[in-house]
Amino acid sequence: MVSLRMKLRYVFISLFVAVSLYAQPAVCSEKGKVSSKEVIYFSAITLYHPIVMYQRYQPLMDYLTKNTPYKFELKLSQDYRNIINFLKNNDVQVALLGGATYLEAKEQFNLVPILKPLGHDGKPYYRSVFIARADNKKITKLSDLKGKSVAFASERSTSGYLVPLNELYAKGGITLRDLSKHVNLKYHDSVAREILRGNFDAGAVIDAVANRFENRGLKIIAFSDPIPGLPVVVRADLSPEIVNAIKKALLSLNYNNPEHRKIMEQWDEEFKYGFAEAEDSDYNPIRAIVDYLIKEGVKIPR
Repeated sequence: MVSLRMKLRYVFISLFVAVSLYAQPAVCSEKGKVSSKEVIYFSAITLYHPIVMYQRYQPLMDYLTKNTPYKFELKLSQDYRNIINFLKNNDVQVALLGGATYLEAKEQFNLVPILKPLGHDGKPYYRSVFIARADNKKITKLSDLKGKSVAFASERSTSGYLVPLNELYAKGGITLRDLSKHVNLKYHDSVAREILRGNFDAGAVIDAVANRFENRGLKIIAFSDPIPGLPVVVRADLSPEIVNAIKKALLSLNYNNPEHRKIMEQWDEEFKYGFAEAEDSDYNPIRAIVDYLIKEGVKIPR
């Protein structure tokens, strides 16, 4: 009889082999030759569990590989600091960051924002959302959070922490000291699940996660003001040819075109509606929020 430890070992080995095979270079359909395309590594902030990240981001890598002269490979980070180090060390050349993560990285080395995702309304913004259980009648608006337990995403998350704090402090007149308990979790979807389990009264997440969980027992109690779209950034030393190829491939798509929509519907909610060009000044509102919170005595990770 196979022991539990042995079974777990078999599972681990199987997963390791599957992931290893998944990471192998692509093989061309012609004559079975390995692709000679230059590999560009792409990473993204950890909005969800790694398995979900792969499911939602790999189709974008496939699209870019098919529609540029380069092969794009997804390299997931463990947390927000990890992705900054990836970029700094040239382990990845392109990344989807949060506004605050971009500003933090920009202070350490030279990054260039090239694109920002469009929302479902065609505008390059998204929102932070406060959520609670749908059956919680004591929480219906922002001011009801005083004295309640609140879960946030990573303390480096723009939509999961910094913008929600700005909403609490500047609009709700509520500080972290006014909450009965607060915690930072690793992923946005973890915040939603902990609220559903009854471990927290409310939480703050990116709007895409709130929308996904709204029909699963959660309700939205407050929206933030619009936040500049998550920047797609490149290292400043990345060749202009690569940058132009990325921009051309993504800016050519139009969600209102049925053929394009078939492709984009496979992508994550955060960028499936298309892209617009981005520049550093787009993220000045995030700079202002960080400055305000620091003045209010909030410790901002650096």
